[in-house]
Amino acid sequence: MAFDFLQPLDNDFLEFVQGLSPQTLGRKVVFHTDTEFPNLENVSIAIIGVLENRGIDEVNKEIDLCHIRKEFYSLFPGNWQMQIVDLGDIVSGESLEDTYYVLKTAVAELIKSKIVPIVIGGSQDLTYAMYRAYDKLDQMVNVVTIDSKFDFAREKSLEAHSYLTKMIVDEPNNLFNYSNIGFQTYFNSQEEIDLIEKLYFDAYRLGEVCNNSAIAEPVFRDADLVSLDFLSIKSSDSGNFSTFVPNGFSGKEICSLSRYAGISDKVSSFGIFNHNYSKEESVLIAQIIWYFAEGFHFRSNEYPFGLKDNYIKYIVTLEDELIFYKSNITERWWIEIPFMSVSSNKLKKSTLLPCTHQDYLASCAGEVPERWWKAQRKNII
Repeated sequence: MAFDFLQPLDNDFLEFVQGLSPQTLGRKVVFHTDTEFPNLENVSIAIIGVLENRGIDEVNKEIDLCHIRKEFYSLFPGNWQMQIVDLGDIVSGESLEDTYYVLKTAVAELIKSKIVPIVIGGSQDLTYAMYRAYDKLDQMVNVVTIDSKFDFAREKSLEAHSYLTKMIVDEPNNLFNYSNIGFQTYFNSQEEIDLIEKLYFDAYRLGEVCNNSAIAEPVFRDADLVSLDFLSIKSSDSGNFSTFVPNGFSGKEICSLSRYAGISDKVSSFGIFNHNYSKEESVLIAQIIWYFAEGFHFRSNEYPFGLKDNYIKYIVTLEDELIFYKSNITERWWIEIPFMSVSSNKLKKSTLLPCTHQDYLASCAGEVPERWWKAQRKNII
């Protein structure tokens, strides 16, 4: 059974929950206890903790996610029409690969049941285990990381600094696209930046996203898996002074990005990693999870298209004919990608790439959107 290795929430925590106001999240969520495992029927979101950080620290230090849970469950929900469960924790296995296997199996089972797992780590290499959960789902995977670094392999590097290379190299090759939100140039070698371009992946510098966070929305709209490195947030907002981060996203910006991830009809798993399990950090982590759930509540089920009657079609004639669609409901935009060949039977036949209104205006001015061009190149090679 996929959930046999999950450790239930302890009684001290459950007593804390019982002391909360009846209107708080804690009194509305169903928990995995010593005596009962939650019924997953009609569940929308499942929270899983992973007590594993050997990917970033060779000594597996003790992990306590209790602060995060207490902060999150003390919050009040919006007018949400969804069921959330907390399945407890995955304890670290005898080896790192054992932990990966348990997480991969649990995430795969949840996604198959159309339940979105929110994974609280642990080190960010657990993203690799979440990615491997898609192996049996017969689809290519789009991964988005909110991260100041690309996490390609470096000599003698830890797993948390090299998991992206494993995604690209390891069989089966299910990775269709990787997008990075918020990289900081001085943390990444020119070789890594060039490799992102060579593979036609997407990367947005921290300054670009801070100046206009809306440019990230179409990226999340096309994502399956979203992974957040907590070190991408500046210490003055995150509360992380163990590893001082002078530049990064603000609390407001990271919550906006989390909401974009939640509101995406396509995002089917979300992870938060590389934090220090401190009381100070737990406040913002709880709010990040809250905003993801808030976004989830407002999903419009526009992906893939339901009725074409709900969209306006725009045609821009350049060297290539560009076809755009605008939703009458949310006013979001898509651009059509004319796939000429399909190299893998896992590749979805949908040819619609999320974009912005600005992409349409730029096309009208004669400029081909960069994401459209990269998607075309992926199709050709």
